[in-house]
Amino acid sequence: MFADHTTETAPEAARRSMAATEKHLGYLPAAVARFATAPQLLNGFLQLSGMFEATSLDPLARETLIMTMATRNRCHLCVAMHTAKLVQLGADPALVTALRTDEPLPDGRLAALREFTITVLETAGDVPDEALDAFVAAGFTAQQALEVVLGIGAYTMSTLANRLTKAPVDDSLAAHAWTPAG
Repeated sequence: MFADHTTETAPEAARRSMAATEKHLGYLPAAVARFATAPQLLNGFLQLSGMFEATSLDPLARETLIMTMATRNRCHLCVAMHTAKLVQLGADPALVTALRTDEPLPDGRLAALREFTITVLETAGDVPDEALDAFVAAGFTAQQALEVVLGIGAYTMSTLANRLTKAPVDDSLAAHAWTPAG
């Protein structure tokens, strides 16, 4: 149902983003090719994810949030893609494994971030004071609490769209393929 668009077949409003993504990565990811069916979704996700990348959260914290969303929403593509990103960042292999398998994280600060992210989701943002206090006690700020909301928004969009379009794992990510447990 969802076409694997190229820059030639995509709606005009998606072509610029597709070309920029292809230039940046060296290939056009299948997810981007399928997201192009709805240019506003593609452009919106790329803008939101770019904004999330510019937050004050450090790269491992951002990837922890993204992997939390990816495993929670069972997005096989997102897990593969962000496993590759964690490897590129030189993340501890134990952290990567724990994120992929939803096991306790070996880093207390990142565990607090994961727990806070889950609490934001489970309470629809009505986070109890003690949960916010625990997040801050782990070294995060009020600004970063709101940046978590931005990350949740961006990666809810991508995980749900990837599942809806059944975007396959690109060949370059095959080594990081993931299947949800259960």
